[in-house]
Amino acid sequence: MTKLESIQDGCWVNLTYPSEDELNTVAATLAVEPTFLRAALDEEEASRIDTEDGQTLLIIDVPSVEKDDAVVYSTLPLGIIVTEKHIITVCLKETSILKDFQDGLVRNADTQKRTQFILYMLLQVAKRFLQYLKQIDKIYNYMERQLYKSQRNKELIQLLDLEKSLVYFNTSLKANEVTLEKILRGRIIALYEEDHDLLEDVLIEVRQAIEMANIYSSIISGMMDAFASVISNNLNVIMKVLTSITILLTIPNIVFGFYGMNINGGLPLDQFWWIPLAVTAVIIGITAILLKKKDLF
Repeated sequence: MTKLESIQDGCWVNLTYPSEDELNTVAATLAVEPTFLRAALDEEEASRIDTEDGQTLLIIDVPSVEKDDAVVYSTLPLGIIVTEKHIITVCLKETSILKDFQDGLVRNADTQKRTQFILYMLLQVAKRFLQYLKQIDKIYNYMERQLYKSQRNKELIQLLDLEKSLVYFNTSLKANEVTLEKILRGRIIALYEEDHDLLEDVLIEVRQAIEMANIYSSIISGMMDAFASVISNNLNVIMKVLTSITILLTIPNIVFGFYGMNINGGLPLDQFWWIPLAVTAVIIGITAILLKKKDLF
């Protein structure tokens, strides 16, 4: 890949969060439909393929990762516009997928072969989904080990973020699969035999990513339910122990209350000051025995 000073025939034009002036310039210079250029700038735009006046718009969802207090994965639309002489990509953020093409890290990527170039881009998107899914699996395994040691809110919130990321991935991958199947029919984009093979490879990667996302989502959801049950059970055990101790300690309080009255005589054994202490010791002994038998010590 070589960066050009001006737009030439057969080149790839990459727009990252373009301004209104840049969009107007590209639309006027390359005679591109303005709505095609602005389609990918909507974060809620779904994956689809459209054609108009010899120009083809392909919206595909690509994975994105954000690192703040924790790692959160999401998706954003990438617009790919194919004209008679150019390939134009539009995206809200700079993605590692397009950067790999810019740096020449993708083999056999030739902008002169527009259809094949797009298919290689779609293949890189599918591979990046698989890469991020493997990272999610590693993060999940780490969080699971941390939860076994200490059930803190931080790990539980991280698991919720991972579950939300998998929902985004699963939804975007299914939408991408539908779009790729439309391309495979060859009605919108003309495909050669080698293009068919490459597109089938892309579909295999996408379907594998969908299966992995479903499996990881089920595992995390089941783990969250299991930990919720464990936390609830532990709370019930603690409340049971505290209730038992409270009931047992009420007895010596009653005894102390009787013998602490400011009256002259009338109470049995009032001259034996050690009676309350003995009752307390017996109650403590009974409490220890009961707790030990219930495996609460």
